[in-house]
Amino acid sequence: QVQLVESGGGSVQPGGSLRLSCVASGFSFEKHAIGWIRQAPGKEREGVSCISSADGSTYYADSVKGRFTISRDNAKMTVTLQMNSLKPEDTAVYHCAAVPCDTHSQRMGIVPYQDDYWGQGTQVTISS
Repeated sequence: QVQLVESGGGSVQPGGSLRLSCVASGFSFEKHAIGWIRQAPGKEREGVSCISSADGSTYYADSVKGRFTISRDNAKMTVTLQMNSLKPEDTAVYHCAAVPCDTHSQRMGIVPYQDDYWGQGTQVTISS
């Protein structure tokens, strides 16, 4: 059974930090790129960051570049998103998913390869 389980969300003030984790199981994690996708109420889904399976190369959306860092540990089947200098506009539900991640062209997908390659999400709220 494929599972991706996020944790680490919460409520912090602007300028604060959070560290999101995604623990995967039930599939060949090391062969899949993993991405973080966020969705805020009334807004379209946005691809935030992804990390490739082949060489660990990364992609970041312009809106988070320089503030967020993605990493993966294949042995632990975990992907982490370190989020610093958080802004109110970062408020959203953050999902991890197995998605296309083209770090050469700097593009990522926001639809998983299959429906179950998508986590339930963790809420991030940035507010003073």
